[in-house]
Amino acid sequence: MPTKVDGSPARVLARLTRVVESALGDDDLSLSQYRLLAFLDQGDWAASALADRLNVSRPSITGLVDGLVKRGLVERRPSADDRRRVDHVLTAAGRTSLLEADERADERLRKVLADVPNDVADDVLGSLTRLHAALDARLQEKLR
Repeated sequence: MPTKVDGSPARVLARLTRVVESALGDDDLSLSQYRLLAFLDQGDWAASALADRLNVSRPSITGLVDGLVKRGLVERRPSADDRRRVDHVLTAAGRTSLLEADERADERLRKVLADVPNDVADDVLGSLTRLHAALDARLQEKLR
């Protein structure tokens, strides 16, 4: 039987995910919608590419996008490269909503870190920023 590890990084991330979800609820965004907006902030994508990159089913992407389109946060546009393809584009309102959600979630994370020494909080936030860059680099490698 595996040994119980209370402070495993995966468990910490799972708990932090809940903190972020709570903050996003203030903006009426689900974590999946937030992930989609953040991904679209990097460029325009077809539904199949979004599903692959976000590791969700194509019907799930359709549902996510539909809700964001209704709210004016995402727009569907014919692809300039392929008339058969439809690209999904972050609108100005979508970018604003994403930035507001980022700020609210970051603030919540800082509140969680308020009970640890400042140098530790700074290390955690810096490490998360570096982890984000590493994940982006890995994604870019997959896209090539």
